[in-house]
Amino acid sequence: MESRLSRDDWIAHGSRVLAQNGVAALKAEPLARQLGVSRGSFYWHFQDIQAFHRAVLEHWRARSTLQVIRRIEARRADRLATLMGEAFEASWELERAVRAWASQATWVAEEVAQVDEVRLTFLEQLLLSEGLSASTARARALLLYWAALGQMLTPGMRLKRGAVSKLAQMLLHR
Repeated sequence: MESRLSRDDWIAHGSRVLAQNGVAALKAEPLARQLGVSRGSFYWHFQDIQAFHRAVLEHWRARSTLQVIRRIEARRADRLATLMGEAFEASWELERAVRAWASQATWVAEEVAQVDEVRLTFLEQLLLSEGLSASTARARALLLYWAALGQMLTPGMRLKRGAVSKLAQMLLHR
């Protein structure tokens, strides 16, 4: 008897497959086979592959941006340093896969651009809350974001925790 998978089970599996094998691997039949279920399970939860792709992308957005922002906002102190520590120590496979996907699909590129703006605005707000001017906060938010993306693209080069703390101090220096 086939075990019943939830919509979230499909999305979590799709996210793992996307991170490991790219968007070309996000097809109903191979995913169902990997999960040991029929394609009917897939279509029970998703109207079509496009709906599944959108759900996987929304999961990425929620996990890599919205949940992080909520977690950091809940902290009372050291929010920038905490965020930077998480960002520079993160596993970036899914982020790289989503950005590669964005190079192939305009609608994904538009979603990534929206996520980038949400992240930048949040960084800017953190820097503003530390007393930096608006123009300085935006410029430093961009610099920090570019540094994180640069590290994502060069997985062999990682900032050590001490370097992340030093960078946070530099960004807050008036």
